[in-house]
Amino acid sequence: MSVDAEKSSNQEVSVGVADDETDVRRDAVFGVSDDPDVDYTSMSWYVLDSATCGLPAGICGDIARAPCAERDADIRPQAAIVLLKTQIALGVLTMPTVLSLTGGVPGALIIVVVGILTTWSDYVVGAFKRRHPEVYSMDDVGFILAGPIGREVFAIVYAILMIALVGSGLVAISIAFNAITLHATCTVAWVAIGAVVCFACASIETLHRVSVLGWIGFASVMGAILTITIAVGVQDRPVAAPATGPWDKDIHAFIDTTFLSAMSAVATVVFSYCGTPAFFNVIGEMRRPADYNKAMLTCQSIVTATYLTIGIVVYYYCGQYVTSPALGSAGPLMKRVCYGIALPGLFVSVTIYCHCGAKMLFVRLLRNSRHLTERTAVHWLVWLSTTGGSVIIAFILAEAIPFFNDLVTLVGALLGTVMCMQFNGWMWLHDNWARRKRAQPGAAFWALAALNWFLIAAGTFIMVAGTVSAVKSIQNSYATGAISNPFSCADNSASS
Repeated sequence: MSVDAEKSSNQEVSVGVADDETDVRRDAVFGVSDDPDVDYTSMSWYVLDSATCGLPAGICGDIARAPCAERDADIRPQAAIVLLKTQIALGVLTMPTVLSLTGGVPGALIIVVVGILTTWSDYVVGAFKRRHPEVYSMDDVGFILAGPIGREVFAIVYAILMIALVGSGLVAISIAFNAITLHATCTVAWVAIGAVVCFACASIETLHRVSVLGWIGFASVMGAILTITIAVGVQDRPVAAPATGPWDKDIHAFIDTTFLSAMSAVATVVFSYCGTPAFFNVIGEMRRPADYNKAMLTCQSIVTATYLTIGIVVYYYCGQYVTSPALGSAGPLMKRVCYGIALPGLFVSVTIYCHCGAKMLFVRLLRNSRHLTERTAVHWLVWLSTTGGSVIIAFILAEAIPFFNDLVTLVGALLGTVMCMQFNGWMWLHDNWARRKRAQPGAAFWALAALNWFLIAAGTFIMVAGTVSAVKSIQNSYATGAISNPFSCADNSASS
């Protein structure tokens, strides 16, 4: 066997392929996984059941070795559902606002184009992981791209983004509770409840087990989306429209909008797709990383279709009277119903964001030690400290910063865009750009090179314009007195 062939063979084993005789898998990050209780690389892109035992092995995939009796009762995505929940949260309910800012046609095109670009970014994640099996999260990516300094920069950027998403989710949970209960108690109490539940759920050790919550969260958010979509379609008029007399939805295929408004819409859509950096965590815990593309394409197809559907339908029926988030567009009663349906999904979203952010630090601290995969006192101390610390920081930031929602928009424009566009273009160029010197690359190479250079350029433009728009929003909030007080008990749902 040649040296290259032997290296390739060893790499295949290192990313999580089981040995037929010993059933012990070796992973470049987690090492040998022989403890079923702490098996980090146990997630499939689907689960099959005994009814599928007659299917070809190519369909049964990575669980073809398992006895039929041990398989679940149907076909259920695992990795795909976790990917979906990193993307789909209440951000989907801002899609009608995107269309109201830009018009129906440009708004729909923005969603589709950003969806295509981020799908390519997600593909690059899988290709980079397979080429560099030692990568688990963004800090490892930074080390490969830019050395020790890159590791620290990427780690800080990823941690800030994940903590901001957790904090934003905790605020959304408080809004849901206030809407459901008509502000029955202090808003800080609702945020605290969200933080406690987030800590408990995020401390589940593996994404394989978190995927069970992913199903609950996905069904919850999709149920809320379906409910509000039907409600705005059958109601007489949106709640924000005049209560009596004639009213005009004022919907347009195209709108003469300002540059900042248009870029705000683009940044909103990019932020709604910015779960991309967490995809490294998912592929890092898959039993067969080769199945990642199936899970990723399933995720992106559903996400883009959902964003388009909710955006177009709600904008068509509500027009200029759409609220943001859109759950309030169908009136007070349906607002309470929809938030009640969406609440489990909000809990699952903050769980996954917290889990992925904390796992980056956990793996980095314990890598190459037995404490990473053995349930020792050190294992539990480090793991619970990383999840608990992430939740505490998110809670403090969400309550102590009076313009936190605008700050999340700023973080999304500044960091979310970088992590799902520029960094991904850089990854592809790092692994492929040198090919132009070693051989005579064809048209496909240059097309992909142009795509990744465009990804970097477009991401930088969106980042700068979105950041300016977010700063303007913070300035306007101060100018209009919309800034709340730190640790305020006031109702943030406009329900009381």
